Amino acid sequence: MNRDVIELVAAARSVRSFDASSPITREAMESLVKTASLSPSARNDQPLKYRISSDRDEVEALLGMTRWAGYITDVVLPPEGRGPTGFITICHDLSVCPRSEFSTMDAGIAASVINLAACEKGFGACMLGSFNRDELPKLLGLSENLVPVLVIALGAPAEYPILCSVKDGDTKYFRDDAGLHFVPKRSLEEIIIK
Repeated sequence: MNRDVIELVAAARSVRSFDASSPITREAMESLVKTASLSPSARNDQPLKYRISSDRDEVEALLGMTRWAGYITDVVLPPEGRGPTGFITICHDLSVCPRSEFSTMDAGIAASVINLAACEKGFGACMLGSFNRDELPKLLGLSENLVPVLVIALGAPAEYPILCSVKDGDTKYFRDDAGLHFVPKRSLEEIIIK
């Protein structure tokens, strides 16, 4: 797939329904981590470490520790049988440096790069900040110096969210009666300061 950057960013939406018949491989996730490792890092501290989950049982257990799409309350997401087939957990390594606003920015940059690279390879991703912060480190066997910051669900997409315009100032994503997922975006006129 050879797209320009604007098309890639527009296509790299949060996917909340995956096709389990075409699982993402550990090797593909390692490639995504390699790409993220090339991202800019504040002060070049590079405090991020990545835990890849590709084992089916671990993926299912991790799925149970995450919460998805807080604005949508009338549908369970991901739908039964449509969960991700892999996860990458981004951790801050406290042995490298203390957590700060800089390391939080690093995690956001890395997650965005993983999301874009996944989309470019034909995979869907969903960045999750809502997860069980007490149990997840135990499940993944993380040492105390590794603090989970973000969890990224990955797999072959079974849905393709649609961008739309913000109406009446409401930026909440939503699903229509057909189950299509819409993501409102502000117009250029609204976001450029004159």
